[in-house]
Amino acid sequence: MASTLPAPALQASRAALNAAFAEQPQKLHETNDLEPGEIQEVDMEEQAEGIRTVFSDPKNFNVKHPLYSPWTLWFDSPATKGRNLPQTPISAFPQTPVPQTPGVAAAQGWMEDIKRVISFDSVEEFWGLYNNIVPPSQLPQKANYYLFKARPINDEGIIPAWEDEANKYGGKWSIQLPRDKNRGNVDKMWLYTMLAAIGETFDPTPDESQGAQSHSLITGVIVSIRPQFYRISIWTRLAPAEDDKLRERIETVGRYFKMQVLGYPESARLAGPLATEVEFMSHKDSEKKGKHPKKITV
Repeated sequence: MASTLPAPALQASRAALNAAFAEQPQKLHETNDLEPGEIQEVDMEEQAEGIRTVFSDPKNFNVKHPLYSPWTLWFDSPATKGRNLPQTPISAFPQTPVPQTPGVAAAQGWMEDIKRVISFDSVEEFWGLYNNIVPPSQLPQKANYYLFKARPINDEGIIPAWEDEANKYGGKWSIQLPRDKNRGNVDKMWLYTMLAAIGETFDPTPDESQGAQSHSLITGVIVSIRPQFYRISIWTRLAPAEDDKLRERIETVGRYFKMQVLGYPESARLAGPLATEVEFMSHKDSEKKGKHPKKITV
C-alpha cells in the first residue's frame, strides 16, 4: 500500500524500518538449533509480510519507528491560566509537573501557565498525540503549542523559554500570517513544521568530528494563535555572530522552512498587512525593547 503521508514523516522512519527488516533473520537464527556451519534459509518475502507498520496498518501495526530524539509537547491558552488542568485540546493526556531547573526558575512567571502534555520518542506516538489534540485553526485566541526536544532519559528536557540553557544563546525563525487568509492552511503548515522537526530535516546532525557543533541547531517549534494572525516559529540553540559557517547553516534552516515546509518559492515576498517575511532574530536582540534588532530574511 502506498503511503499518503508527507515526505518528512517517511524520512523520519526509513532507517528504523530498515533496521526492523534487518533484525528478522538474526532473530530467526537465535531461535533455531542449527548444526555448526549450517546456514538458516530465510524467506524475506514471508518475513516482510509479518511486519505491519503504521503506514500500512494504522491500528494493528507491530513495528515502532524510533525518532532520533525524544520530544515534548507543551500547551497554554487563556482557558488554562491559573488552572491545574488544561481544557479540551489536551485533556486526554496526563499532566506532568514542570521540573524546577535553574532555567525554569528564571522563567517561572512565564512557565507557570504552560502545561507539559506528553513526551514521545516514536513516529507512532507522535501520530497518536496529533490525532487527539485540537488543530491550531480551532484553538482559542492567545493559545500556543510548543513542541520542544527532550534531552536523554532521566533529564528534564528543554523548556519553551529563552532562559533554558539550550535556548539562551540562540534565536528563532518565524513567520506571521494573517489569520483570516490562512485559517485553511495553518493546520497543514504546523503539521509539516512538526514533521520536519522530529524528522531532523531542518538541520540534519553534522559529522561528529565537529564536536559541539555536531548537535542539531533545532530545539523546538511553536505555533501561536493571535486575534489577527498566526505565528509559526523554529527555535535554534545558537545564533550567528561573526561565524560565517554558522550563519550559512542558520540560513539553510530558514530556506528549508520557507520552501520545503511552507511551500513558498525562494523569491516570494510575503510581507504585507499583518504578515512578515520568514525572518530570523536572536533571542538577545528580541529583548532589546525600542531598538532596531538585527534580522536575517530569506
